[in-house]
Amino acid sequence: AYDSIEGAFEGQDAVVFLVALSPLFKPKGGYERHYDVHLEGTENAVHAAKEHGVDRYLQMSALGADPNADTAYIRSKGEADRVVKDSGLDWTVFRPSVVFGEGDEFVGFTKLLAPPYFTPLPGGGQSEFQPVWIGDLVEMLAMALEGSVPTAEGEAETGDEGDEGERGAETGDEEPANPHVGEVYEIGGPQVLTLAEVARLAHAADGKPVNVYSVPMPLAGVGLKLLDNVPGAPMGGDQYRSLKIDNVTSDDAVGVFGFEEKDLRTLAEYLGVDPAAAEPGRA
Repeated sequence: AYDSIEGAFEGQDAVVFLVALSPLFKPKGGYERHYDVHLEGTENAVHAAKEHGVDRYLQMSALGADPNADTAYIRSKGEADRVVKDSGLDWTVFRPSVVFGEGDEFVGFTKLLAPPYFTPLPGGGQSEFQPVWIGDLVEMLAMALEGSVPTAEGEAETGDEGDEGERGAETGDEEPANPHVGEVYEIGGPQVLTLAEVARLAHAADGKPVNVYSVPMPLAGVGLKLLDNVPGAPMGGDQYRSLKIDNVTSDDAVGVFGFEEKDLRTLAEYLGVDPAAAEPGRA
């Protein structure tokens, strides 16, 4: 509710909106909860920012965010992004692929969906992801807030943050001091991995093998859609629809922040396993 957050905006220089439900699990209360949290939550945050004169606004969205998408999660993220773009604030939108790191749900979800040993997966686990480590993503968020851009020497350079031009994105009269204002950045990690490869890496960290058996997508869809009517079921039709869409980007913006593929942490590095463990029979 607006009243529960409004006071926190007093005296702040910027807003970084990270609030989200997980797309990996069916929300308690149904899929409309995505709109309650993502859309209404964004509307409340934008309203509070404007009320308290906080002009700088960073929105954590999701790769593929689109009001016309197939899943409630992605639709609600797309509608929330539209609110931000129409706000008149100095906004930047980040749309990452799946994010991994301490406390994440991605690895745990994969283990739940893809148990070790005998591992039936929808479509053989060929859905693709481009996981990005939270530590790398946070560094990019900080650079966007500060208006930093990489120099030829590889150091981050912060632009002039004086009053002149600060509202350029809104007025159109001046170039914005912060080059990231008004930008939408798709962010992916250094590797594109299939669900099956992620499962092998996740279980390799526990020393367990993964032997994938393909479940036809239509059959998996029937089973997951039936779970929509089962109270407390962790997954449902939206999760099936998500698995039909590859979560990767061909327009990766990490270079805007001076990152190269070799600079980004891989999922295998984070889990402390040999990257070859992603291959069949290598666990």
